Order: sequence, then C-alpha cells, then structure tokens
Amino acid sequence: MDLDKLMSKHLSRYFDGSKTIPDETLQQLLKFLRSAPTSTNIQPNHFYVVSTQKGKERLAANLGERFQDNAEKILNASHTIILTTRADVTEHHLEAVFAKERADGRFADEAKQERWESMTRDFVSLRKYSYKDTYHWMEKQTYMVMGLTMMAAAELGVEAMPLEGFDPISVDKAFNIRATGYTTTVLLALGYPDEGKQYKTPVSRFEPERLFTFA
Repeated sequence: MDLDKLMSKHLSRYFDGSKTIPDETLQQLLKFLRSAPTSTNIQPNHFYVVSTQKGKERLAANLGERFQDNAEKILNASHTIILTTRADVTEHHLEAVFAKERADGRFADEAKQERWESMTRDFVSLRKYSYKDTYHWMEKQTYMVMGLTMMAAAELGVEAMPLEGFDPISVDKAFNIRATGYTTTVLLALGYPDEGKQYKTPVSRFEPERLFTFA
C-alpha cells in the first residue's frame, strides 16, 4: 500500500458512471468486509450491496429531500453498500455468534470458549444496563468496519466514499430494513473517479504540533 499516495489525495466525490468494479475485485472487497473485526466479535452488521440500476434508483430516490444532491453520486457509483447496525443485542444473536465460533474452532479448548462466552455476556450486559449505550457501541463498530474497508478498497484500486447525507428512516423504509432488527448507519459508495471532477489541490490538514501530544 502506497501510504504517501493515500495521504496526498482527496476522497472522490464523483464517480465515472461508465466504469464498473470487476466481480473478482468486488468479491475480494466483500471477503475483507466480512472479516473486519468488531468488539467481542459481536458482528452487529448486515450489508446491502446495491449495484443494479433499479437498486441504485431506489436508494437515490430515498435519500431524503435535503440530500438529493447525493443522488448523482449513488447513481454513478459502481456499487453502494448500505451498512446497517443491529438495534439491540438479542439472546438469539449472541447464541448465533457463539455457535459459529464453536463451529469454526475459534478456541482450541472448550474451557477457553466458555470463559470467552461468559466475558462477552458480561460486557454486553455492562453496555446495556450500566453504560446504557448498546446501540451507540455497536454503531462505533460499524464505523470501524467501514474505515478498514475503505483502506482495503484503496489497496484494490477502488475509490470509496462514505456518505452520511441521507435520511436513515427513508432508506430503512425503502429497503424494509427495520423489519429485520437493523437500521441504516452509513453508506459507502464505491467505484472509479470522474477525473474531470477530481480535486487536484493540496490536502489541507493541521500541523502535527496541533494534533499530537506525546506522553
């Protein structure tokens, strides 16, 4: 990965609608997305991969009145991923996580798996009853997953643009998301840049002295 190149480029805000991500590249990216880590392996996400013209039009039409400027970005992107987050951690979901870990042999010995499950239950209970921030905690996992996926996309030569300019209620309704126990957190548009609309100016950031404190 060329970090100097990444540090000197602007995020693409406009895509070339004539270019499509090859399926092999997309599958690599989705494989990475599936593997991205989350706290206590809670895996609170479901991902809607929007790539058909019909799907793009449905998403673009349901961004909400205030955010219609983003419709063009959705329509020209090769794919847009709707990253959704669970509304709550149910017992059924916890059991599903533990069952998959056991099936995959995550822990070589049964005692370690049992200790892990006990620790996970305690931590989830802490978020739910003491901190009272279960959804916010899971939402932070979603953003971590998105950030890692953006880096993976760059490695694969794909532009990735996060979008918070949308009405989650409208998107949830358009894709019947809330009925599944999830809600839309953020969108990630993927594709190749419209070179005519790319910023060519330097990236502007604060100096290190303002940003870093060493202790």
